[in-house]
Amino acid sequence: MRRLRACLGAAAAVGLAAAGTTALVAGSASGATSALSNRWYAAAPYLMPLDNDPPDPAAIMDATGLKAFQLAFVLAPNGGGCSPTWGGTAAVSSDTAVQSVVNTIRAKGGDVSVSIGGYGGTKLGQVCSDAAATAAAYQQVITKYGLHAIDFDLEEPEYENTAAIKNEIGAAKILQQNNPGLYVSVTTAGTADGTGWFGKQMLLEAKSQGFTPNNFSIMPFDGGFSGAASQTSALTNFNQILQSTFGWDQATAYAHEGFSGMNGRSDTGEYFTQADFQTVLDYATSHNMDRFTFWSLNRDRQCTPADNGGRTSGTCSSVAQNSWDFAKYSVKFAGATPPSSTPTPTPTPTPPGAGCKPGWSSTAVYTVGNEVSYNNHNWKAKWWTQNETPVASEWGVWQDEGAC
Repeated sequence: MRRLRACLGAAAAVGLAAAGTTALVAGSASGATSALSNRWYAAAPYLMPLDNDPPDPAAIMDATGLKAFQLAFVLAPNGGGCSPTWGGTAAVSSDTAVQSVVNTIRAKGGDVSVSIGGYGGTKLGQVCSDAAATAAAYQQVITKYGLHAIDFDLEEPEYENTAAIKNEIGAAKILQQNNPGLYVSVTTAGTADGTGWFGKQMLLEAKSQGFTPNNFSIMPFDGGFSGAASQTSALTNFNQILQSTFGWDQATAYAHEGFSGMNGRSDTGEYFTQADFQTVLDYATSHNMDRFTFWSLNRDRQCTPADNGGRTSGTCSSVAQNSWDFAKYSVKFAGATPPSSTPTPTPTPTPPGAGCKPGWSSTAVYTVGNEVSYNNHNWKAKWWTQNETPVASEWGVWQDEGAC
């Protein structure tokens, strides 16, 4: 899931130092502000502050009315150890770059949550000795930035590690207890039936430890999804999993359920447009769900024509849009009204999602009639094929259907 998240640029490595484990207090030395409403933390989209061509959060706030950002990702050091870093390379203890981003957001009346984990990298739950040590590492992050919210993004490969998940869930419970009022979300992989086997085991671990976060969110993309209908179906199924796991009624389960989407083209070539986001937003609000977010603000802008086509980018969406179109759905979920904007542009050539088929994959099996995109052209398979690059050839397997 969220494979682009593993493509972290190498932030400058700095020395690791221990930080305190003081409980959360507003107005600490880190410059913490008074907390926003929980609805804002529930609506905070993901932002990589050090990688993937970080956008200016102040400009996003001015353009959309957004107030909360989900900064990603805190990991264990690449060289080993139980200390928090940004992306495995930049120690939280001596950070100034992310602190500057946080200060910019807070100066405009906003706030941040921090996400730990994500796809790829080494997670603290994998290397810290137990839940208490894992919590102590995360407490350094809370204290450093004066956080009112934190997100546990538990996915591959960590959530396949029973001991690591036990540490993460145990740490989340400790932080919740030691930081009164801390908003805690847990994000994991989504599947058509809600979440997979490892996601269900994570829920059972939370139940066994008596831990209940503000929400459990699923990411319904990168799993054969096709638009909003498949996502809302997965959310319905996940609601039933929450009911059966925790003994909740439907309304209680929805009140502890969240959605974390991917704007534009996903890692596996699925497309999610503004219309899809509106449909899922309507579902989330009508069912009184607790969270609506997406990956990511770094991608919430239109690609240049050269970048459009059958690939996924960490810095643009690969669909036709105005900058920050998708952020406005988070603003709506928080209960605010985004500023009006100009109509969505109609790019030339026809953008992916409208004209380009899903991108060709060297590992996928294609049969007669299957359509893909490659090098900004659509192609149709004439017969069964695998690992044959689409090229124009009278005798080849692929038929060129023209530019897209």
